[in-house]
Amino acid sequence: MLRILIALTFAGLFLAACDVSEKPSPTVSEHESSTPPPEAASPPVADSEDQRLAAFFAEIFERNVSQSPQFQAQLGRKTEDYGQWDDASEAWAVAQNEQAREDLARLRAEFDPAALSETSKLSYRMFEYELERDLAAFPWRHHRYAVTQMNNIASRIPTFLQNLHKVDNREDAEAYVERLQGVETLMEQTVARLRTGEAIGVIPPKMVYPRALPAAVNMLTGAPFEEVADDGVLLADFRGKVEALELEEEDAAILLNDAANALSGPFRRGYKALADELTRLQGLAEDNHGVWALPDGEAYYAQAAQYWTTVDLSPDEIHELGLAEVARIRAEMDAIRAAVGFEGDLGAFFEFVRTSPENYYPDTDAGRAEYLAEATALIEHVMSIAPDYFNVLPKAPLEVRRVEPWREAGSSTAFYNRPSLDGSRPGIFYVNMQDMNAVQKHIMNSLAYHEGAPGHHFQLAIQQELTGVPDFRKFGGYSAYSEGWALYTERLAKEIGLYEGLPMRDFGRLSEEMKRAVRLVVDTGMHARQWSREQCIEYMAANTPMALPDIERQIERYFVVPGQALSYKIGMLTLLDLRERARQALGDDFDLADFHDQVLKNGAMPMAVLEGVIDEWIAAAGNAPGAGQDG
Repeated sequence: MLRILIALTFAGLFLAACDVSEKPSPTVSEHESSTPPPEAASPPVADSEDQRLAAFFAEIFERNVSQSPQFQAQLGRKTEDYGQWDDASEAWAVAQNEQAREDLARLRAEFDPAALSETSKLSYRMFEYELERDLAAFPWRHHRYAVTQMNNIASRIPTFLQNLHKVDNREDAEAYVERLQGVETLMEQTVARLRTGEAIGVIPPKMVYPRALPAAVNMLTGAPFEEVADDGVLLADFRGKVEALELEEEDAAILLNDAANALSGPFRRGYKALADELTRLQGLAEDNHGVWALPDGEAYYAQAAQYWTTVDLSPDEIHELGLAEVARIRAEMDAIRAAVGFEGDLGAFFEFVRTSPENYYPDTDAGRAEYLAEATALIEHVMSIAPDYFNVLPKAPLEVRRVEPWREAGSSTAFYNRPSLDGSRPGIFYVNMQDMNAVQKHIMNSLAYHEGAPGHHFQLAIQQELTGVPDFRKFGGYSAYSEGWALYTERLAKEIGLYEGLPMRDFGRLSEEMKRAVRLVVDTGMHARQWSREQCIEYMAANTPMALPDIERQIERYFVVPGQALSYKIGMLTLLDLRERARQALGDDFDLADFHDQVLKNGAMPMAVLEGVIDEWIAAAGNAPGAGQDG
């Protein structure tokens, strides 16, 4: 459980979708934004079984928070550990695993699920599932690449310091310097993980290094690393935060000098050690194979697929499902091709979409500003009509921003950052604008709905704003749930009329759904069927109109995070199946906003648990007076 909470410290900061996280959750996806951050509290009086369980959850949550300085910062708490990083050593990982085993044993030994209320039963199931999932994944920890272009400590450190390390007084500034000094140890632990992987035959693929190395090298540019006038990324960040304190000139100078010394000393040594290690491994990386090539790679991938999808499907079953979805979506895309009067087959239409200048904004600052303005307008419109389809709306605001140029190379096309707990930072829909020829106009609606509203922002902000549930349910994450929901909302936008009169934007929507369907094929292809990087790129290019640079970036992402790309479509299909199940069972009494309540009001959960929640809701609604009768 603690590993999930630690991952969430970074979840909304860099993917993805990451995108990748159990975001990692990482983030994602990576929420009490308009209320003060939760403070450590005494457990409730333990009278009933529900109260005893709530006290247990509060105890475990606070213990986990106390063990993670970075998660404390995510929560807005400043403790004596404010200048520390989390321990990333192997010894600590082993200790955490044993702690999780003990927590699971306590849960089962000390509480009787039959004596719990329905709400507490759900918390019990979710807590148990998460611990079982972590314990099952632990033996494979060294199969997970310690550094990739998608999960790179070199990018996470500055992102954390910029976004989460608040400087409200001199002590906070000194803690910032302390964190700069601690980077050397953090990098040593990362290098140790890389070498442990190497020892068992797990070396990041060749494609990783050209994207991951610049993040380490670029952080050692500017002052104080070079004799130049411009500050480097972190000295500039620190200087701005110190200047905002309005300290005496001498005190500010001392702090800036301490930061410069920390950066040019232990920080530089840590980043150089990581860069040197990645450079060394780059010379050893001989291929771009999927994880089938790793020791016990077949078993590892089967576990990874189950971990990310939270459903019981084999890689072969997922592959066949993907092929069927690709065929279905191709037919819908071809219908739009014919409707807009394009003469030529679907492949030719894909090429037209890729190359048509009308599908792109200029690769200029003006073009970037125009994109941001249109994306903002799309989200504002969704927010204006959302009450027609949702009973509960997020309190936190949402903004659209460009990914900072210094981290563009290692970032995905678009991603979402959850809002801060104290309301000081909104939810942020980030767009990677490094190359505007990789950002198509036709898909911008789907990106805005997926990453912003009513996608990730609704799910993650509402989850963070929940009341009356254990804290672990406000911060937990499942990629199949969060990414499945975000993809579901792309379809929902079509169903509620947001693509009326916009056939090419609707084609873009199908293109985005096709991307997720193709993922089922290429992810299982590369990791279970030994498809090459080039074969995967060719398949995606044949079935989507995505720009080639984006295809390459997507495929390289799937290679280094096996199984995560499966979660989007599997989650979406599960949600659509559950919605149809409810619609068939409830008939005229089915209400879309009520269905959305059931999905969102309990926070993130594995799809198997969500299925039980929906079935219980159907049963309860079906037994209500007048339910199922014609009005």
